[in-house]
Amino acid sequence: MFATSLLSWARQFFFQQRALLSHAAAVTPLTAHDFSDLVRNALAEDIGTGDATSLALIPEHAQASARLVAREPLVVAGVDIAASVFSETHTATRFTARAADGDRLPAGATLLQVAGATRALLAAERTALNFLQRLCGIATLTATYVEAIAGTRAVLLDTRKTTPGWRRLEKHAVACGGARNHRMGLFDLVLIKDNHLAALRDAAPNAVAAAIARARAQYPKLKVEVEADSLEQARQAAEHGADIVLLDNMPVETLRQAVRELGGTTKLEASGGITLANIRAIAETGVDFISVGALTHSARAVDISMELEALP
Repeated sequence: MFATSLLSWARQFFFQQRALLSHAAAVTPLTAHDFSDLVRNALAEDIGTGDATSLALIPEHAQASARLVAREPLVVAGVDIAASVFSETHTATRFTARAADGDRLPAGATLLQVAGATRALLAAERTALNFLQRLCGIATLTATYVEAIAGTRAVLLDTRKTTPGWRRLEKHAVACGGARNHRMGLFDLVLIKDNHLAALRDAAPNAVAAAIARARAQYPKLKVEVEADSLEQARQAAEHGADIVLLDNMPVETLRQAVRELGGTTKLEASGGITLANIRAIAETGVDFISVGALTHSARAVDISMELEALP
């Protein structure tokens, strides 16, 4: 069922995005369709045949309220998912969002209030926090990178280096942090990488030209991006009409030269080895985009806790 729903979403996204000439803008708000199967699977994984501790200790009819509280400053992402975890555990659970995705919160702020059966709240706690801490962590790290390049022309992008099955969620979190999404999958942009060029090494007049020509012939409505690991490859890609040239792991001075030579003829994207320590210098070269895999593959979970209060 999940695979079918994911394929359906992918097709819908493809038809919405295929005519765009720039990287995707911020993703649309999440819906239950995007995460309901993930929530059910996560709860089944955690609860199994029952929460043994709560079943042993908590009276069946006990009621409680709880707050999900930020223990550090953060950018919010995934509030609706956390709420759905509680409602999935017990349909009578009541919840009120105190923050919206994209909000910046100080330590001590409440993201979500919930009330209902104590057993159900405790059973949902860890799964709700797992979703919320992970997604807020991505949004918070993304916002830090966005702030680092503020005032430059560069736009921050994510990559496909996402947790399997979580891509829609994690790219939503990136958008909450203020960056934009690169391609959502293999279906919505032609990205010619080093291994594709290696497979065409004997093509005429050169691998880059042949790859672009074949991509245009097969998918005339898709953008074509070429990964270049040298200025020569970047020149070839621009000459043969690539919409975007990805400048892979190039030093700052080489990036500046690429902008001087190719800026205005094609969009330029810097990628590879980018950190908070060097992203400002890279942005100041004049590139159009900077893609950072760390936004999703290396974001730490932020500190959020659930504070429970028993009801009379």
